[in-house]
Amino acid sequence: MTRTEPTHNDSRTGAVAPAATQNDARTGAHTTTDEETDMTTTESTETTPDATAADAPTMTPPDADTPQNAPTGRAPAGTRPILELRDVSYRYRPGLPLVLDHVNHAFAPNRMHAVVGPSGTGKTTMLSLLSGLAVPTSGTVLYKGRDLSKMDRYAYRASEIGVIFQSFNLMPSMTVSENIAMSMKLAGAWRGRKEARETVLRVLDEVDLPDDYIDRRIGQLSGGEQQRVAIARVLSYSPSVIIADEPTGNLDPESTAIIVDIFRALAEDDGRTVIIVTHSVEVASACDDVFDLSLLKKRTRPRKARRARRPAAAMGRA
Repeated sequence: MTRTEPTHNDSRTGAVAPAATQNDARTGAHTTTDEETDMTTTESTETTPDATAADAPTMTPPDADTPQNAPTGRAPAGTRPILELRDVSYRYRPGLPLVLDHVNHAFAPNRMHAVVGPSGTGKTTMLSLLSGLAVPTSGTVLYKGRDLSKMDRYAYRASEIGVIFQSFNLMPSMTVSENIAMSMKLAGAWRGRKEARETVLRVLDEVDLPDDYIDRRIGQLSGGEQQRVAIARVLSYSPSVIIADEPTGNLDPESTAIIVDIFRALAEDDGRTVIIVTHSVEVASACDDVFDLSLLKKRTRPRKARRARRPAAAMGRA
C-alpha cells in the first residue's frame, strides 16, 4: 500500500483531543496538478467530546492486590509492542486531579484491542495520547520503542496511524473516489490519476465494496457502506495502527458484523494493530484483548471522607 506524508486537520487521522477541537492531518489545503482530478479539498475540523476520568487499561481484569502502576497490559511473548504506555500520568492543568495515574500498557501488532468502559472512564484521553494529540504530564508513550513526544507527531498522525470515527467524517457531496483520493493528496501520496484510481479500487476491494461504487456520492450510501468507505480512506495510505472510535455505534447488527470482519482481516492478514473503543459487548468479544477501564476506575477511585454529623443540640446552639 502507498505510504503517505501528512498535513494537519483531518477526518482521516484526526484523533480525539481532550477538551479541545481536534485538528489533524488529512484536511489541509492542497494545490492540484494537471494530472489530478478537479475535486476540491476542504479544510475540516473534528470536534470531539471532552475527555474525562481516569484509567489504566488491562488486558484481563486486575487482581485486587495488583498495584495501580503495575504493567498489566503486555504484548504476547516474543512480540514487540508497537505502542506502549509506560508509567503515564495525565492531567489537564496544574492543580486538577490526574485523569490517568501511572498507567502501563502495551499494544501489539497482528491483534485487535478493545477499550471498553462507560463514559467518564478515560477512553478519550487515552486515545489522544496514543494518537499524539496530547503528551503525558509524566511518563512516556512509545511508538516502536521511541518516545512519541520527541518525534514529529504531525508526521506520525499523518502516516503511521489512521483514525476511524463513529460519524464517518466523509464529504457527502463528493464521490467515494474523491473522498479517498482527497485523503491521498493531503497526505502527499498522490502519484497521478491512474495510480490513484488503482489504489481506490484496491482499498474498496479490501472493504468488500464493488468497483461501481467508485463514482457514487457518499450521500447515496447506507451507514454501513459509508463506514466501509471511511476505512478504505484510511487504508489508502497504509498506516501501521488503526484507531476506531465507536466505529459501529450507528450501525445495525449485520453492518457491525461486516465491519468487525474487516478489522479482523486488517489485524490478522495485514499485521496491523487495531484499537477499537466500543460500548458493544459483541465487538469487544471479537477482539483479542479487552481493556475494561471501569474495573480500574472502581479499584483506584479514592474514597471521599464523610463529614461528621453535628449533634442536633450543637446545631441548635450554633
